Amino acid sequence: MKKLIDGPDAVVADALRGMAAAHPGLRVDVERRIVTRTDAPRQGKVGLVSGGGSGHEPLHIGLVGLGMLDAACPGEVFTSPVPDQIQAATAAVDGGQGVLHVVKNYTGDVLNFQMAAELAGDDGVDVATVLVNDDVAVEDSTHTAGRRGTGATLFVEKIAGALAEDGAALKEVTAAGKEVVERSRSFGVALTPCTVPAAGRPGFELGDDEIELGVGIHGEPGRERGPMRGAAEIVDVAMSAINDDMPLQGDLLVMVNGMGGTPLSELYVVFADVERWLSGRARITRSLVGNYVTSLDMTGCSITVCLLTPQLTQLWDEPVNTPGLRWGC
Repeated sequence: MKKLIDGPDAVVADALRGMAAAHPGLRVDVERRIVTRTDAPRQGKVGLVSGGGSGHEPLHIGLVGLGMLDAACPGEVFTSPVPDQIQAATAAVDGGQGVLHVVKNYTGDVLNFQMAAELAGDDGVDVATVLVNDDVAVEDSTHTAGRRGTGATLFVEKIAGALAEDGAALKEVTAAGKEVVERSRSFGVALTPCTVPAAGRPGFELGDDEIELGVGIHGEPGRERGPMRGAAEIVDVAMSAINDDMPLQGDLLVMVNGMGGTPLSELYVVFADVERWLSGRARITRSLVGNYVTSLDMTGCSITVCLLTPQLTQLWDEPVNTPGLRWGC
């Protein structure tokens, strides 16, 4: 294993210390493992909290800031944050209008956020939850009951975050987040596995000429393992799966997301193939290409598509200023 770390047991804490030094506009609590906006809590504003296992950066800690999350809770690599950690983050951003939890559909995340919401409720904090389950590759997996939550998590955090920034009530912010989930689908492909630092070896094996179609963001098995093929053929598999589940039409937000080890040039090749695949079916009117929901050092990509409405487009376009996403500021 070759990684730029000072020890496998200190990766998360060391990364948080580095984040604190690089982004003084954030409040980073290394001991409790909570990243918050420096202006939190803001009275009269709905707070947004998300989190999950580390290793997916910039999700979630890199999406804290104006127009997105008020706080994020990083767990150990590929391990859910604990309820006390989530409760503390919830309390830290409660401005009196309630707090929205954005939760990827993984069993540990779901249970721990649910427990944290109950604890926060006992303290008088009104908590709502948006469960993200956009991955069409498999119905159930080794980590979930039902579909996995992947790239649409970023869409929810951006759009719900913009609405909260505008002063909307918790019910309205929650409804917008749920609408994004309903209108979004994802599909991922792995060319190589990823290596968790504590394990020191790849989490699964792929032959030199094999790829995993429908892989999860922790390396969970997908729909099938098959031979390597060109980008256009991979895009056809992914987009066909998405379109079969949610017919693509009208204006679309499309994200071609790198898994952590894929060159940006290759992601642009994939995006060009996605645009070609959609020709005559729908229009890409908003897009992201880059590393946003990663899987450590895995090579491959995921494609996430959202059916836009005028309101969702407007909220997507509103200013955002975070380490991982920034425009309009």
